[in-house]
Amino acid sequence: METTRKTDLTADVGAEINNYCAADTLLRKLWGQWKTHVIYVLGEQHACRFGVLRRTITGISPKVLTQRLRELEADGLVWREQENTIPPKVTYGLTKTGLAVHAVLKDIEKIEV
Repeated sequence: METTRKTDLTADVGAEINNYCAADTLLRKLWGQWKTHVIYVLGEQHACRFGVLRRTITGISPKVLTQRLRELEADGLVWREQENTIPPKVTYGLTKTGLAVHAVLKDIEKIEV
């Protein structure tokens, strides 16, 4: 007779939930200071340049803003377009998925806590 330990069952259930829970995957992409704020501002502005984002999101350093934009771009929530001019003109906006997240953020904004 084979016995299964409780911890083995918990690990199996946890792996199963992580594989099938799209919300968990999305929330992990949004985890981190400023990420939802960047998505919210880009959704309101539609598309804008780095300087506009930096001025609109008060309190964020240029280094952190750059990091968050790169992370959101890597996760498929933000697109980046660069024109090869001097100085380079870089514009950011939300992808289709990013727009969907922005809509959810707008709905969350309506909840009174």
